Amino acid sequence: MSAQSALEAPSAVRLAVYANRLRSIVQKMSNTLYRTGRSGVLNTARDFSCAIVTNDDRLLMAADSLPIHVLSGPDLMSAAMRRFHPELRAGDAFLHNSPYHGNSHPADHSLLVPVVAPDGRHEFTILVKAHQADCGNALPTTYMGAAVDVYSEGALIFPVVRVQSDYRDNADVIRMCEMRIRVPEQWRGDYLAMLAAARIGERELLALGEEFTFPVLHERTEEWFDYSERRMINALSAMPAGQATETTTHDPYPGAPDGIPVTATVSFMPDEARVEIDLRDNPDSFPCGLNLSEACARTAAMIGLFNSLPAPIPTNAGSFRRITTLLRPGCVVGIPEHPTSTSVATTNVADRVTAAVQLAIAKLGFGHGLAEAGGFGAPSAAVISGRDSRADARPFVNQLFLVLSGGPGNPHQDGWLTFCHAGNGGMLYVDSVELDELMFPILIRTQRVEPDTEGAGRRRGAPSVRVEYGPLADDLTVIYAGDGHVNAAKGAAGGLAGSTAEQYRRDLDGVLHPLAGWGEIVLAPGEAIVCKTAAGGGYGSPFEREVELVARDVREGWITPARARSVYKVAVDATGALDRAETARLRANAGLEERGEP
Repeated sequence: MSAQSALEAPSAVRLAVYANRLRSIVQKMSNTLYRTGRSGVLNTARDFSCAIVTNDDRLLMAADSLPIHVLSGPDLMSAAMRRFHPELRAGDAFLHNSPYHGNSHPADHSLLVPVVAPDGRHEFTILVKAHQADCGNALPTTYMGAAVDVYSEGALIFPVVRVQSDYRDNADVIRMCEMRIRVPEQWRGDYLAMLAAARIGERELLALGEEFTFPVLHERTEEWFDYSERRMINALSAMPAGQATETTTHDPYPGAPDGIPVTATVSFMPDEARVEIDLRDNPDSFPCGLNLSEACARTAAMIGLFNSLPAPIPTNAGSFRRITTLLRPGCVVGIPEHPTSTSVATTNVADRVTAAVQLAIAKLGFGHGLAEAGGFGAPSAAVISGRDSRADARPFVNQLFLVLSGGPGNPHQDGWLTFCHAGNGGMLYVDSVELDELMFPILIRTQRVEPDTEGAGRRRGAPSVRVEYGPLADDLTVIYAGDGHVNAAKGAAGGLAGSTAEQYRRDLDGVLHPLAGWGEIVLAPGEAIVCKTAAGGGYGSPFEREVELVARDVREGWITPARARSVYKVAVDATGALDRAETARLRANAGLEERGEP
């Protein structure tokens, strides 16, 4: 079948061809950014996203992207671009990181490129978003959790600033970034990688428009949206009718000494195939960097919903038609008002929003919703900085993404060990130890699972992991903004909470000194930072877990025989061998029925 006939074939074939052509464009963009990015944040952890937006600000395609980057935000950023720049031309590119105009948080530098046809019409918009190792903050970190406002945060804010005209850089903007950012060559390399990805997306969409004509592409776009909406209608029609409310709480933090409670009310109307998520019953913004941008507040709620639906649904403007998210201005999980700081908007409190939505849905009936993921921000995801004496004292700044764990249990599967956090949903890569040690003067001593830390359940949460690293021959600054040290990840439907997080400083004598859940630490050569990450909550009663799965967890070293006996009522020795008679007795004494193999 020729390409032309494919888009003129029956609707199912047309949609498959069109969706996959768009997906291939986004994947080309992503591959370019991954292979050419300068910082470890991009070329090791893959903390970036690429998307295509319609010319009237609707998300069209964002394959292989971090959910927190793209479910809401591309629409708001595209609208801001058209509002600030009503005349768009071929060769334009706009640098955008303003959380007050649709971006996630200032550390996520975004490039918006309008796809302008030869006749001068704006047909689509390309979005490339990449987390920066350094964005000019007052401290060498992109997570300024203690910033009382955007001024103390210090990041350069670009509200849709034209950085290219006629495919040529605006040198003034480039100089501003290079003067403010601590690692200008690294930022410049990442900028060029983002630009290359965006221009590839532009080139491919122009070629697609030439191949099929843009009017045909816009027709197929509406068909794709309608198909996605039908999929969402089917999914929502299968959900239980009703309303449920859940609250979860971020740990205490500077500016929020009692913690930050996050409440979500979810209302399913299956007869109308609609869902409403209300986040308005939450505190006002706090004088710290944990407040959410509008994009992150909407997206975090949508992540919890999409995680809980009974089938995978395309995430685009079509499926979004059936979702109403209620926010209010000036709210910690609403619409921030300048100069509120949203430095940490993509992770900590956003994850609590996702959790509140999932936990509320779990209240509507067994088999729905999820448990809570482990809190984000352990020192295994810290921003490290210093000077490298191996390279003429060259300065470096980078965010590590060593193992974080934290996956929540759900009705069907155990929590994902490398989940990282709810906002990226396992899309980030775990750093290569070899690459981190090659790029930075550090030694990573330990990465291992901590036994007996999982949120127990019929489907357990992912356990905590222990990570230890430190500097080689130079002082190392470690800045982290953690959660889950006080408030553990909740279980759902009878599942138990996961283990809380901990971190320590190991001194030159090997003694461990406890550290707060957030902070800035300077390690001397020979010292190390040690962290235990937060574990995910479990789903369903642990007494209902199949005995063979409990035995497997013992064999894998995830739990000990003692925990298998006390928490799951399963008798198993250290080799994983089951004592079925003793297990039957234990479960009978607890009023339970032994479960066999899954």
